[in-house]
Amino acid sequence: MNRLTRSLRATWLGMVTNTVLAAGKLAAGILGHSHALIADAVESLADIFSSIVVWRGLVVAEEPADEDHPYGHGKAEPIASAIVSTMLLLAAVGIALHSIQQILGPAHPGPQPFTLLVLVAVIIIKESLFRFVASEAKSVESIAVHTDAWHHRSDVITSLAAFTGITIALIGGKRYSSADDVAAVVAAGIIAWNGWRLLRPALNELMDAAPSAEVVELIRRTAGSISGVQEVEKCMVRKTGPRYYVDMHVEVDPEMSVQQGHRIAHEVKDKVRETVPAVRDVLVHIEPNRRRRD
Repeated sequence: MNRLTRSLRATWLGMVTNTVLAAGKLAAGILGHSHALIADAVESLADIFSSIVVWRGLVVAEEPADEDHPYGHGKAEPIASAIVSTMLLLAAVGIALHSIQQILGPAHPGPQPFTLLVLVAVIIIKESLFRFVASEAKSVESIAVHTDAWHHRSDVITSLAAFTGITIALIGGKRYSSADDVAAVVAAGIIAWNGWRLLRPALNELMDAAPSAEVVELIRRTAGSISGVQEVEKCMVRKTGPRYYVDMHVEVDPEMSVQQGHRIAHEVKDKVRETVPAVRDVLVHIEPNRRRRD
């Protein structure tokens, strides 16, 4: 099963699950007088839209390079991730504002006990879904699928908060009827933090931030191991979707012929791509090693 198929399988599974759970939570929230559960259902509805965004991002990212996009369409993945992360932030703001309005407003009926059973089922299902999608995201190295996985985890967080709030409201009686709204505000804060945490790597990738130092060092060592390369002067690596693009300057004997330099450049490119399969292309600029000549 290829990368795109696995990514889409995880995304579609999330969409179907969220559709069923959102409907169930919304109905239980309305019938059970739980604003936290209704807010949880709204968050699940947002998950459905976010999965659609991730799905389109994955499909576009796999399209081959063309005249307008000579480096391919890999940036579609971090764009999708940034959109989903922003949706998390907006959902958190919406949940918090609604819950605060309920806390400050007139008293309302407390939640019903059966809503706890709904939340237990939701927590189990969504945590299992998070673990599966997160595992797939790690295997296919997709930032968009990883963000989608954390959208499922945010659903677990809101459900846990709602469970805590409803439990307090049921035990405390009418005086604590707004406990589930307070729990929703707490959950909104956690969701907002996760949204920001996931938005940063997406923005970094869009701005061509360098990958980990380990990846860059491996590429430098690999290039330096080629016979004829005297020094790797520069090595700039950027990530586009699941692939890396490398620009490097390597220093060689200044008396070397153009043909020899050309051969070394090809050997560097081939060796780097062989050693780091995620590297799609390597642009090698040959420089004379003036220090060696002097």
